Amino acid sequence: MKHDASKHLVYLNGEMLPPDQARISVFDTAVTLGDTMTESTRTFGHKPFKLERHIDRLYKSLKVSRIDTGLSPVEMSEITLQVLETNLPHVPPEEDVWITHNVSRGMGAAAADPTLQRSPATVIIHTTPMILSDWASFYTEGCHAVTPFSRAIPTQSLDARIKHRSRLAYTLAEAEVKLVDPQAQSVILDTDGNVTENKGGNFFIYADGRLKTPHARGALAGVSRETVLELAADLSIPTQITDFQPYDIYTADEAFFTSTPYCIMPATKFNGLPVGDGAVGPITHRLLQAWSDMVGLDIVAQAQRHVSIT
Repeated sequence: MKHDASKHLVYLNGEMLPPDQARISVFDTAVTLGDTMTESTRTFGHKPFKLERHIDRLYKSLKVSRIDTGLSPVEMSEITLQVLETNLPHVPPEEDVWITHNVSRGMGAAAADPTLQRSPATVIIHTTPMILSDWASFYTEGCHAVTPFSRAIPTQSLDARIKHRSRLAYTLAEAEVKLVDPQAQSVILDTDGNVTENKGGNFFIYADGRLKTPHARGALAGVSRETVLELAADLSIPTQITDFQPYDIYTADEAFFTSTPYCIMPATKFNGLPVGDGAVGPITHRLLQAWSDMVGLDIVAQAQRHVSIT
């Protein structure tokens, strides 16, 4: 069975539409202001993973940004599950999907007050194939983590816990690290030189017998980050939420990123130097295995199958 994304229907403001008919206005604030809150969930074995946590975080972003969807969190969850169930018949049994929410303030106007919600919010929910081939080799070889010269937007200006579609800062950071290595993954620092996050994920190191990750004050409070902390507790791996700098990554035993699609992405090199012995470490392996056991699916094997498909 081929995974045909063109058969996945899109929910757009109360309608289920084919992808080529799911259109928004050029005057929508998603276009004119990048004024869109977002969430991305994935399935494991066709079952959504922590959808309630993603919906909860979406509604926190919506509250802080003052966007009214006209839907309760329960209604949003019910619609999301309906979209998923509608599209799952087009998904091969061994494959999984993204579930994406994009919610904008709706129709804008060239007027003095951009905060006014002049129409109902634009609510988009869609599923797309989970394509993991770009990350597959990193599970066994590890990726190259690199610090861009651009710094994270200060949390005094825009709180990193708000998940939004204004991604330019992250995109520029990725462009900068790609100058060093075409496959590099960014580790973005704040204006004090502390590690914050990646363009779409959180960052961990294992050092001094502890698994460490930055405070959420300068990084998105990731659901995958939260999951790793829970798994570490189950495995009796000590954890610490703390500030750390590039020096601590250079001298760490292990390092990895966390994010919805790949769950855990090992980093075996940092700014050209090996992390630890330069191989994927035992703590990272244990956490990946524990995550696979939890969801009843071999995360690494699923990603590696995508390489052979492509």
